[in-house]
Amino acid sequence: MEFLFLDWAGNTTWSLCRLPMLQLTATPASALADEPVHIQVTGLPPLQTVTLMASVKDEKGNLYQSRAFYRASKAGELDLKQAPALGGHYVGVHPMGLFWSLKPEKAFERLSKKDVMNSPFWITLDLYDSVYLQKSGEVQPRASQVVQRWFSSPEVQRVQIREGRVRGALFLPPGKGPFPGLIDLFGGIGGLVEYRASLLAAHGFAVLALAYFAYADLPKQLQEVDLEYFEEAANLLLAHPKVQKPGIGVISVSKGAEIGLAMACYLKEVAATVCINGCNAIFEFPLRYRDLLITPIPSFPERMEFNIMGALCLRHYKGNPRDELNQHSVLPIEKAQGPILFIIGEDDECFNSREYAEQALDQLRRHGRSSGRLLLYPGAGHLLEPPYWPLCYASWSRGLFCPLLWGGDPAGHAAAQEHAWGEIQKFFRQHLVQSRSTL
Repeated sequence: MEFLFLDWAGNTTWSLCRLPMLQLTATPASALADEPVHIQVTGLPPLQTVTLMASVKDEKGNLYQSRAFYRASKAGELDLKQAPALGGHYVGVHPMGLFWSLKPEKAFERLSKKDVMNSPFWITLDLYDSVYLQKSGEVQPRASQVVQRWFSSPEVQRVQIREGRVRGALFLPPGKGPFPGLIDLFGGIGGLVEYRASLLAAHGFAVLALAYFAYADLPKQLQEVDLEYFEEAANLLLAHPKVQKPGIGVISVSKGAEIGLAMACYLKEVAATVCINGCNAIFEFPLRYRDLLITPIPSFPERMEFNIMGALCLRHYKGNPRDELNQHSVLPIEKAQGPILFIIGEDDECFNSREYAEQALDQLRRHGRSSGRLLLYPGAGHLLEPPYWPLCYASWSRGLFCPLLWGGDPAGHAAAQEHAWGEIQKFFRQHLVQSRSTL
């Protein structure tokens, strides 16, 4: 910055004064993955245009990056809580936009976290002059900062579960408890998915991340849903001395939400259920429970569509549960003992999830029940995750030759994830008796 001076003779002279030191800060630098980070820059020239980039590698070494273009204030400062992004991967005021707009370098990769206890995601934030379009590393950034995003707090305990037929991982909060108990179910991804369960444990829930196929000695492919397996898991969780009685909650997504809804209908142990973009009927594989066998509603492969990216859209693939011929496969939601929260993304391109949730609520009303609630999120796709998780619009899926289309708009999806995460925790705290819990 230049300052004008007059000497004693009245001559004009110029003196260069060094700008304040450039500084990029991200606070807190180490936090849970569902906590916001405050990003600020000071010491910039007034009104300078800059680029902020974020990058992270997953546990397989796949790179994810985002960037946004900003203009500094007249004071040479930038605060992402107030300053709008002018362009890049998002536009407008989005304090966590660099996190939820991360994109895979390789098409159709899906960000996931396996080791939730021992290592965080290390997200690097870089600041560049002007509009920077090259890859990171080709030019030295003006400033950098590294942020650690953890999926568990140090006090949370992880217990590997291999009891009877049940396979999974139990996450216990610190303290004596008892704590509200949850079973966490994912969908067709299979295996054991732990990052949602570990985060919920950091917020005071005892959570069993439950595998039900493609893990350890469980079936490699899902061919039938045996509800007695899930009943065994519910009883195992309730028997733990740190888990509150008399009932547990279920948080579930996609195919897992279909199973979660069935658990709510048939298992007395289930006191509250969250179904994220699921179905209200049995599809694809039969469901068996004791002497009961529910056969699936037929699907129609000829209705599948490819989008412009070559990803497969299954939104219209399944038969309609409202059809008279399919009534035998519709779950008797009116039998559910506890409340059910349906969380739905309006831009879900995998399931017709809004229609399924509305059908379930209609069914409850016809039976004089008001125990269902719907949260409908414009712009949200199928894969609703914890807050600030990047949108996965399409990705490779188990057993398919092409990627699956999940849908969603990045900003709308991010807003849905942030709001739904709080609503999920409030729902379980309200409906699972707390008594002596130290939430």
